[in-house]
Amino acid sequence: MSTDTVARTPRPRPVSPMAILGTIGHVPGGADIVGSAPQPTEPPHVPKTAAKPAGRILAIDDDTRLLENFSLALARDGYSVETADNLADGLRLAATRPFQVCLLDHNIGYDSGIEALPRFAELAPQMRVVMVTANSGVEDAVKAIGLGAADYLVKPCSPEQLRIAVARQIETRRMLDRLDTLEREVGAAPELASRNPAMQAAIDMALQVARTDANLLVLGESGTGKGVLARAVHRASARAAAEFVTVNCPSLSAELMESELFGHSKGSFTGAVQSTVGRISHADGGTVFLDEIGDFPLSLQPKLLRFIQDKEYERVGDPATRKADVRIVAATNRDLEAMVRENQFRLDLLYRLNVISITLPPLRERQEDLEDLANGFIRRYAADYGLPPRRLSASALSKLRTYAWPGNVRELQNMMERAVILGRGEEIGPDLLALNTALRAEAQPGALMSLEALEKLHIERILAASDSLDAAARTLGIDASTLYRKRKLYGF
Repeated sequence: MSTDTVARTPRPRPVSPMAILGTIGHVPGGADIVGSAPQPTEPPHVPKTAAKPAGRILAIDDDTRLLENFSLALARDGYSVETADNLADGLRLAATRPFQVCLLDHNIGYDSGIEALPRFAELAPQMRVVMVTANSGVEDAVKAIGLGAADYLVKPCSPEQLRIAVARQIETRRMLDRLDTLEREVGAAPELASRNPAMQAAIDMALQVARTDANLLVLGESGTGKGVLARAVHRASARAAAEFVTVNCPSLSAELMESELFGHSKGSFTGAVQSTVGRISHADGGTVFLDEIGDFPLSLQPKLLRFIQDKEYERVGDPATRKADVRIVAATNRDLEAMVRENQFRLDLLYRLNVISITLPPLRERQEDLEDLANGFIRRYAADYGLPPRRLSASALSKLRTYAWPGNVRELQNMMERAVILGRGEEIGPDLLALNTALRAEAQPGALMSLEALEKLHIERILAASDSLDAAARTLGIDASTLYRKRKLYGF
């Protein structure tokens, strides 16, 4: 079948809908078909007073009066409706616009809507199709469902029936999207909170930027929480109700990255057994987080640049130009400016990504956050694994404070999870900490540490090496009362 038409014999125009109620029944498996007996106008599991979610709707029918009625009925609930009075235009819209639901006529002039269902599934795999027809035959309903239709309405139907059918499919689509997102997440991220001035300044700037649609570039070492900050920006933005989608740039080749990001059509390459919409389409209205953008393939950077500038793209193997409205948040631990000088990264792409940049400090410069972060991870994993509450011993905390943390917060998180699992008592001692002793922080002038962190580490080590508080005070050159206050300040 071509993308434009499906040959059929002409049929009479249907009676205009909205005059009387149709009859809608249910069959196991989630799709709706025509029933032989009258049913309630509203299924019991969809409350009449429930708020209908907004969404993008495509309506295809050769009856222009019917299309106008559809648009009027759905616009009252905040839906955006686009219409087509022929199959060719309907296929073109489905291929180039992100719709959640399609209202498709059984016969559209000389073309068959039912026979076009496989083409719609190929062009817009995530779009839910509701057949709307004057033909109440069960055989046609079963055939439509077998070819991919999600619902089947009989003309004439009431505006309320139409809105309920659309709302059901919108909710189903959103539930499927949410499940897909959850499957891609590897675990909950720690809450953003910090006593460190540099980290708090970064958080405050991120929340300020979140109120805009500006692209954001998050810089920092691996494991500092760049993904956590990106998700916080999404949650604090006007896009929070839509999807937050992560693309891990180092994990894929240029060919697979293009398919992952923009989607592909069936048969466009070996192994492409079905069409996919891509992460950009999946995040329409929301946020795409490009993790480790410094590893984004150089050959694919012009296409990313074009999408950022024009919000337009093409799927692999499909020349149709599509649009999507997403916000880009990128992150990297690499020096992009140096990569530009070495012709490893495009300067124009860097300009587009770097509208606002935020740098996250490494964990070794956030000594004041170390205890809170560690205890937060301990509480989480004890609850996750159904284990009794755990706490860090003073000696374990002391060891954590002398460590260089090359893996930053992520390393601390993994270390606390291991300690919770292997610990047998309420207290986590230093023996349960998987520390690389070769990476202990060196307290010396010129170390990459704040002055406060340097003082804290130095006092802790002197205390550990002294027989008494007075002896430690003499070594430090301060009186015992001053040392006592500093002990209280640093939580020793």
